[in-house]
Amino acid sequence: MPPTEPSADPGPLSVTELTDRPGQLLGGDVEDTLDLRLPDDFLASLSEGPGAATLSEEAAVWAGTEPVTGRADLLDGVGAWGPTVTSAGVFQLVPVHLGRDLPLVVRWMNDPAVAAFWELAGPPRVTEQHLRQQLAGDGRSVPCLGLLDGSPMSYWEIYRADLDPLARHYPARPHDTGVHLLIGGVADRGRGLGGTLLRAVADLALDNRPACARVVAEPDLRNTPSVSAFLTAGFRFAAEVDLPGKRAALMIRDRCLRHLL
Repeated sequence: MPPTEPSADPGPLSVTELTDRPGQLLGGDVEDTLDLRLPDDFLASLSEGPGAATLSEEAAVWAGTEPVTGRADLLDGVGAWGPTVTSAGVFQLVPVHLGRDLPLVVRWMNDPAVAAFWELAGPPRVTEQHLRQQLAGDGRSVPCLGLLDGSPMSYWEIYRADLDPLARHYPARPHDTGVHLLIGGVADRGRGLGGTLLRAVADLALDNRPACARVVAEPDLRNTPSVSAFLTAGFRFAAEVDLPGKRAALMIRDRCLRHLL
């Protein structure tokens, strides 16, 4: 998994790329999940679940297509989570479609403020390879565009933190959902959107994933604006975690505390 972190103030922020080494769930019975090969019939059955629902009409209009079937994933159909109303406008996650979205994501990744954290600057093939690795996987990570009032303005990666290398570095629980974020447009940075949208996405995950008790993230500990955005979004600071290339703040939004923070 690559980076994440929202743009709370100066610009898009994200975590340095995690190691490719296998990780483990910690606590209780130790279980290696990162090399898990899920049965094909199980993966096929996902297309009949929540992931088969259609995108909203607003998202379909932006995409220039009729509503399409959401892609099966291990996150209870991110493409079917639907829109949510925030103080900044109506927000929705739409899974990335390479043919439609690659030029936009490439442009964002080549913004120096983004490239410093995501390290995906360069020709389109660099970003394309990064996206294809997720799109060709088993659905444990779903790259998305964030649409605000129908316009794409942010890039997200929603992933199973318990099946990610991150699980090697903290006491993961089954179905922990991880979030990576960058704010794409310069005009959308420094407006406090990071905290607003993080809260919205965390709530979408908790509303649409009954088995998920926590949404987690790992901003760089030195990135005070990013940590502040997570706190604004109702995440709590859980621990300092040593990750490859950085020391991170483990941020957690608990289902049981969501109405208190």
